[in-house]
Amino acid sequence: MGSPTVLEVLLVEDDPGDVLMTREALQRQVFANRLHVVNDGVAALRFLRRENGYADARRPDIILLDLNLPLRDGRQVLADVKSDPDLAKIPVVVLTTSSADEDVERVYGLHANAFVTKPGDFDDFVAAVSGIDSFFTDIARVPRNG
Repeated sequence: MGSPTVLEVLLVEDDPGDVLMTREALQRQVFANRLHVVNDGVAALRFLRRENGYADARRPDIILLDLNLPLRDGRQVLADVKSDPDLAKIPVVVLTTSSADEDVERVYGLHANAFVTKPGDFDDFVAAVSGIDSFFTDIARVPRNG
């Protein structure tokens, strides 16, 4: 097990309630990762490419990606990220309300690093996000993107 680190986390989520719960989950962790939030797929790509108002954006170490987003859905964002040599190494965890087998198959086919169905209960949601965070800070190593 590696030593815990603070990660730059990009949350791509259009539901304000899910943003608040994710923020709460990450704040409960021993190491408070830096959370950056964008609310649609177009903004996500601009953030990642440091374009149109995001020139000073920190490159995330991990992306938490909802599938059902306005302007450009999460599947399209995932495909764009994983086909871009500059972004492809960033781990992407799909965090969505879907539990459909076809969504699971499709996102793994697009090279997502994990698929997590959002629990409906607040405590379970916080536990799921905390588990993702703990895995990527305490157990797994991720490429540092700076």
